Amino acid sequence: MAEAQALFGAAKLLLGRPAETETCVQEALRISPRDEGAHRWMYYVGLAKLHLGDDAEATEWLRRSLKANPNYPVAHFVCAATLALLGKMDEALAARKEGLALDPTFTISRLKKVWLSDDPIFRVGSRRLMKGLHLVAVPEG
Repeated sequence: MAEAQALFGAAKLLLGRPAETETCVQEALRISPRDEGAHRWMYYVGLAKLHLGDDAEATEWLRRSLKANPNYPVAHFVCAATLALLGKMDEALAARKEGLALDPTFTISRLKKVWLSDDPIFRVGSRRLMKGLHLVAVPEG
């Protein structure tokens, strides 16, 4: 049930309702606080917060995700983007470096290919992510 709750949160993000993601993930974490997938769930909230323009809170959720699993490359890249949007370029570059160490083939174009939503609200939030990734010079591909 915890995984289902977290996936509801991810679905809310993809449906252009990122403000509802955190509630679902909080419930998943309540049900299974030490779940092996919790790092993904926290990543969903971080991405939702970025979509909402709350880069500071996004960074905190992404750091929680990375604390739970430091080997999750996409969380490093999204964290780098949020840090860049906050103007914390040294930290952003360090996060990008960690992401590239884990996945040296990561590119912005590869990330764009896996978007699972054409929702207009989701797309607006995704443009914020792309802006952050460009600011921190993630390879375009």
